[in-house]
Amino acid sequence: MITEEIKEEIKYRCDIVDVISAYVPLKRAGSNYTGRCPFHSERSPSFTVFPSTKSFYCFGCGAGGDVFTFMMKRENIEYRAAVELLAKRAGIELPPDNEPRSQDSVRRERVLNMNREAARFYHACLYSDVGKAGLDYLTKRGLSGAVIKHFGLGFAPDGFGAVTSHLMRLGYTAEEMSSAFLCGISRKNNRPYDYFRNRVIFPIIDVTGNVVAFGGRVMDGSLPKYLNTSDTPAFKKSRNLFALNFAKSKCAERLILCEGYMDVIALHAHGFENAVATLGTAITPEQARIMSKYTKQVIISYDSDEAGQRATSKAIKLLTEAGLDVRVLRIPGAKDPDEFLQKNGSTAHEKFKLLLDQSRAQFEFKLESVLARHDISIVDERIKAAAELCSIIAEVYSDAEREVYIGVVSDRLDIQRDSLKNDVKRIMRSRQKTQKNEEMQEIIRKTSGFGDSVNSDTIKNVLAVSTEENLLGILLLYPENMRSIKRGELKLSADDFYSEFNRRVFSEMMNRYSEARQFDFGDLAEVFNPDEMGRITSMLVRRQQLTTNDSVVLSELIERLRSETKQKRLEETGDQIDLINEILTKKGKKPRQS
Repeated sequence: MITEEIKEEIKYRCDIVDVISAYVPLKRAGSNYTGRCPFHSERSPSFTVFPSTKSFYCFGCGAGGDVFTFMMKRENIEYRAAVELLAKRAGIELPPDNEPRSQDSVRRERVLNMNREAARFYHACLYSDVGKAGLDYLTKRGLSGAVIKHFGLGFAPDGFGAVTSHLMRLGYTAEEMSSAFLCGISRKNNRPYDYFRNRVIFPIIDVTGNVVAFGGRVMDGSLPKYLNTSDTPAFKKSRNLFALNFAKSKCAERLILCEGYMDVIALHAHGFENAVATLGTAITPEQARIMSKYTKQVIISYDSDEAGQRATSKAIKLLTEAGLDVRVLRIPGAKDPDEFLQKNGSTAHEKFKLLLDQSRAQFEFKLESVLARHDISIVDERIKAAAELCSIIAEVYSDAEREVYIGVVSDRLDIQRDSLKNDVKRIMRSRQKTQKNEEMQEIIRKTSGFGDSVNSDTIKNVLAVSTEENLLGILLLYPENMRSIKRGELKLSADDFYSEFNRRVFSEMMNRYSEARQFDFGDLAEVFNPDEMGRITSMLVRRQQLTTNDSVVLSELIERLRSETKQKRLEETGDQIDLINEILTKKGKKPRQS
């Protein structure tokens, strides 16, 4: 059991601004701090940290909460794990967690310990008789013993119980190993079997040095060629990058984004320690935002085939949205960096560095891609190429950049600048109109309560839910009002709430309020998930922005809520006589008899 005093001490030592600054570059804005949200892509900062309430809130996506909620959402972990992570940062020892846990709630720390032992086992196997095929493969790929050790590479033997037997001897259960994606459970006999078999193993290490996952390259022709750890309590594929633990201190100016493990390892071996790769999937918005934390520029080094070109286009979009300068690498005479480096021997470093310096700007890449698809000597094809390029230019935010790009296209396609400029403006106007319509529809949808995944009762009674949120916002902002409720000075109970979610919020607040200690809304993160905490934080932030939050306003909200809730319940039960009498009483008229 983690006491409130321990949690308060953790929060005191782990200042929310300092913690979030490690993930998001923040700038002071009055008494608060702002930055680009780490949970969604945006051009203009809408993410705000409020030191006065030790909270954060994004006005764009609605993420919000306290420092524990931030770690839960950012690291994809449960409340207890977030407290443990911050306690470790603060140098505070927590009491042991003796609660029994199911397979679905295997602790992150337990998975990390398992992974560390598995990585040691795989590495030892690589240098034993069973790992000869793996070691030969890596040696033929030009990797030295120092490089193999540096990345902790290993080998999974060709058997069904190698790592599972080893980990069971260390006290880990089949359920725990399955949760960590180290083994599967046979449907026939319910026995565990190794996921990784006859594969070279690439440990995935996070920026704090923990082995969070594995990638495995098969030694024969079986499929899949590469097998990667799925999401676990310690790992989320979309939020990690291979070799970022090494690259993070070498990529302040630029970072090289590759497709595969071997490309990254080869680049690091040749002195390019600012290379990383995604983990068997296309780049995600989360990975783009992670890169924006460590670097200013990303050079994309993907394969030049059609699939690689599509992947490059997607990466350009996501990286640009994350605020990064994006360039594209062209590698002549080789399909990837690894092949290029092997071909050029002792001169590989200098030649690859020259390629990096000559990498193309993203518009040049897009221009060449469009022109490669269209024969501009044919009129119809030239028109199609112009239409595609105008659409690309219309996405550019800077007026000056658009002018330059229009000039380049004008020269390449032999089309008047003014004609191209007019087409670009028309496309921009059309997109702006579409965007405004979409924003209006979104406002209408939210106002009507459609798609509210946190409070499903919103659509049934928008007015009552709005009143509830305003009321709760004042209680969150001024918790001393809960004392008046507990003493009966303010007549409000959980039964007065129409929506089940806000009723839960009120009940938890009242249960946790004590005159003996200051109420901390962040304590609610123990029972509410990050999305729910975002909604609760929005209530606090919205009331904080208003100047009138006194007891008079609170009393009016309570009276309005009780009236709205009663009326709605009468409507739902179909008791029309009671409903009519309620209305007549409000108007000072005599009620009817049933």
